[in-house]
Amino acid sequence: MKRVVLSIILAGVVTFAFAQKGEVTEAKKAWGIFQITGQSASIPLAKKLETISAGLAHTDKAIADEKSKIMPEAWSYRALFASSAALIDTTNAQNSDANLKIATDAVAQAKTLDTKGAEKENITLAETNISNAVRNAGVMAYNKKDYKTAYSKFVQATVINPSDTAMYLNAGISARNLDDYPNTITQFKKVISLNSPQSKELYSELINIVLSKQKDTVAGLALIKEASTKFPDEPNFIKTETQIYIDKGDAAKSEQMLTSLAAKEPNNAAYQVLLGNIYFSQALKLQADRNKIDAKKVKEFNEVTTKMNALLDKSVPFYKKALDVDAKNAGALETLKTIYAFRNDTKNYDEIKKRLDALPKQ
Repeated sequence: MKRVVLSIILAGVVTFAFAQKGEVTEAKKAWGIFQITGQSASIPLAKKLETISAGLAHTDKAIADEKSKIMPEAWSYRALFASSAALIDTTNAQNSDANLKIATDAVAQAKTLDTKGAEKENITLAETNISNAVRNAGVMAYNKKDYKTAYSKFVQATVINPSDTAMYLNAGISARNLDDYPNTITQFKKVISLNSPQSKELYSELINIVLSKQKDTVAGLALIKEASTKFPDEPNFIKTETQIYIDKGDAAKSEQMLTSLAAKEPNNAAYQVLLGNIYFSQALKLQADRNKIDAKKVKEFNEVTTKMNALLDKSVPFYKKALDVDAKNAGALETLKTIYAFRNDTKNYDEIKKRLDALPKQ
């Protein structure tokens, strides 16, 4: 009698174990059905989610049992169902986030158990679904102008794929729309560190943010030097740096820096133009000051005019030297045209204008 009871107990245990393994089998069947229906545009989203929910329910039972919860496929299919739900359920962000959590945990467990790599393909697909679901959620939030959520999702995407430059860029843009400049800088710097083709433009934007938004000249100069090192042929970085010194009243520092650069690269017309700009920009400032002088203060007006003309005189040779190096340098031609127009120098004005007009149209 004891043996009969024992055999009955054993039979019950075996039957229960098979039942739990059967849940994994049913999950696989449900996944096969979803593979067919999930790709059809004619099948409503609710119906697709219903199939996923049924498959996920089978994995719920499988991972609840001591025997089947150690099966890697129980977790890999759980990851597939949950990640698919997160990817296709674009109408309910809360449900999508909940499924992302389930999928992420399931992937981690599947990787731990799958020592033979039998579930590698399923795990990879689930990870792709997770990544795409997060990316899509970020884009949808951004399109709704929910930049806070968009930023969070794009950052989450970079955690999943640390080499995804597009997501760092999107995170930076979202932060910029929130006027969150520290995070904008962090994300854009990450894009630059990954050698993005947009690095030069991002440096320009970072420099602008640091100088105009954060009013941090020290950090701005550090960024300019970093950008100039990486892109030595880009004159705008040097132009910005020299302008900082000019604004600080240190034109001598600007001239010293540019003279040194010009000596190293005598055939670089951009340095000559920038040297000319040092004095031209100061002349423009004096012109603005002069316009504010009362018309009755003739002496003061003339004194400012004399200083202004002296600065213009100092600028002209640099622009001419730039044209000696590059006869079609538009920046030098445009500025000389402005100077000659101001001085009513018709002969030189007409000559420069003719050369400008002959340049290819942009």
